[in-house]
Amino acid sequence: MIVFSHLLSFSQQKDPTEKKIDELLSKMTLDEKIGQMNQLTGLGLSDDMVSSIRGGKVGSILNEIDAKTVNKLQRIAVEETRLGIPLVFARDVIHGFKTIFPIPLGQAASWNPQVAENGARVAAIEASAAGIRWTFAPMIDVSRDPRWGRIAESCGEDPYLTSVIGAAMIKGFQGNDLSSQTSMAACAKHFAAYGASESGKDYNTTWIPELQLREVYFPPFEAAIKANAATFMCSFNDINGVPSSGSKFLNYDVLRKEWKYDGVLVSDWESIGQMIPHGFSADLKDAALIAANAYVDMDMMSFAYINYLKDLVNSGNVSEAIVDDAVRNILRLKFRLGLFDNPYTPEYDELPFYTDDALQKAKHAAIESAVLLKNDKNVLPLNGVKTVAVVGPLLDSQADQLGTWCFDGEPAHSVTPLTAIKKEYGKKYNIVAEKGLTYSRDKSAEGIKKAVEAAQKADVVVAFVGEESVLSGEARSRADISLPGAQGELISALKATGKPVVMVVMAGRPLTIGNEVSTADAVLFSFHGGIMAGPALADLIFGEAVPSGKLPVTIPRMVGQIPVYYAHKNTGRPANNIDLIDDIPVGALQTSIGFTSYHLDAGDKPLFPFGFGLSYATFDYSDVRLSKNTISGNETLTVECDVTNSGKIDAQEVVQLYIRDKVGSLVRPVRELKDFQKITLKSGETKTVKFELTNEQLAFWNADKVKRAEAGEFQVWVSTDSQSGTPVSFWYK
Repeated sequence: MIVFSHLLSFSQQKDPTEKKIDELLSKMTLDEKIGQMNQLTGLGLSDDMVSSIRGGKVGSILNEIDAKTVNKLQRIAVEETRLGIPLVFARDVIHGFKTIFPIPLGQAASWNPQVAENGARVAAIEASAAGIRWTFAPMIDVSRDPRWGRIAESCGEDPYLTSVIGAAMIKGFQGNDLSSQTSMAACAKHFAAYGASESGKDYNTTWIPELQLREVYFPPFEAAIKANAATFMCSFNDINGVPSSGSKFLNYDVLRKEWKYDGVLVSDWESIGQMIPHGFSADLKDAALIAANAYVDMDMMSFAYINYLKDLVNSGNVSEAIVDDAVRNILRLKFRLGLFDNPYTPEYDELPFYTDDALQKAKHAAIESAVLLKNDKNVLPLNGVKTVAVVGPLLDSQADQLGTWCFDGEPAHSVTPLTAIKKEYGKKYNIVAEKGLTYSRDKSAEGIKKAVEAAQKADVVVAFVGEESVLSGEARSRADISLPGAQGELISALKATGKPVVMVVMAGRPLTIGNEVSTADAVLFSFHGGIMAGPALADLIFGEAVPSGKLPVTIPRMVGQIPVYYAHKNTGRPANNIDLIDDIPVGALQTSIGFTSYHLDAGDKPLFPFGFGLSYATFDYSDVRLSKNTISGNETLTVECDVTNSGKIDAQEVVQLYIRDKVGSLVRPVRELKDFQKITLKSGETKTVKFELTNEQLAFWNADKVKRAEAGEFQVWVSTDSQSGTPVSFWYK
């Protein structure tokens, strides 16, 4: 049997750390090796946990967040076991530990890698002070179904944007030196294609051709390896009938052999044991056999390895060489984290939580993450008004604006829109506040009446609507992704007052809000913005900040369009952007529309496309200029475009580069994002934005499972979103 150690490069085999690993491994008994492969959830200083550590039966502990307890447990491992191998303490620190940043989907909406890096760095500084040196983030599953609750934890629908934002998060978590005590090991998850769960139901099955895996779902993980992600995690789902925790194709053929990855691969929570209900394993011993032979290094909370792996090795069903390779990976992580030299966490008198710098970065992230979807008659920013009615169920909900996956965030520190508006703008404007609906699913007619009464006293209405944090995230899939409860009726009733209505949507996913968008005068979408969402939104509404976010995912008109994403195939009968056709008489449909690919009740366009986002400024794009009309081999094509801020206010714009391979040996998407730049332009300023296109960016995986660029015509766009702009052609030979 070929094992991963045979694949190590010569330089790695000679590395001093590798020598230390081999020396330590040579001293370990089989029981001690298997103990390193066992990860348990924290039980404090319980007798069971202390006994497991002393007995060498645990290599990692998760969910222990008190530094003093962490140090006491670590001391047992280091000072009271035969070999003194330190533990690594882990936790789901997804978008902040104490200082909560926008959810990852929101950070992706910033289209600013620095925002993502800042958020992860703040999280690492705070969490490591509590003893946490390993986080299970970033989640880089490409996600094209907003019904799936965990889309909130993703970076959206595009492989390239996900790769860039994911790599920035890895850099932030791990810092410049993984052995620094303020660094955490990042974990690229979930490997692989978890975001493609059928019907948007969490943990559900997937059936994905290998070429699609390589084209869409693998690229962010390859980028994670290039960003030196210390660990990977298996996904819950099965792919083509094989659960990821039992997939030798994923975990060995691709991850280890093809990509030469030498970090730790950990199962997800109980995912090894869950191969039993999948119908892939007969019992837990069988699950241990399959997972070990699929090269899963560490078992998170299934107790499969600790209970059965020794028997499987002694019976010859699992090679001890496989166990050795897993333990090498685990020891390598601990050496890279510096745990052998500095196993203990400093016990601070004052913990580095909620610092001014962290809060400012969180506010900046929330500002850049907000997406302006509509702004009729420049209602925003508010100006020339005296009285503002602020209403809606998300107006003053400290916990809900934090979003999903923030176990350690403290709602008491969360600054809501109502608090921020009153504090920062209450002296200049008369603020009338009335939630109306007490929570998103509230259907109270009396509550709507109260909100309307508040609106009638004001010059303009700002309604904070959306969904609470509990409605998105893991195991929080929704079949109906419209505004819950009577929020739609609330928006209609507010509009009926004759006052301008600004709708601020705070949610963990894209929502089907077509009716509400058409009703409101302005729409600002904020994927749950974290601890400083209130001050950020207040500044955007009143003009102290300018929206610059762009959608990282398509917003559908209705659920029946799903999956709907910009990088779709054209079909043989494209509809060419047919809009809603409700106003076309039934008898005229065939002659008006013809036999093309669309929905009768939705056309073929989304409500808002990927990459879309308005500003308080306006931007003009010149014609795209190419350095040459034809390139070949390894030549690089320079693409230039002049972008002018023709508005009256300084602002940022995300300039996006898309291509299309017009004819391929396999049908290619109508557009593919290949690069982007977020630039700042003063009013009246013009900048030349330059991109470089290489043959690697033109390449795709063909039917022979070879990635290469094919000769022929390509189109290139430099545009403000995935549906705008005029293409220019060039040829690759």
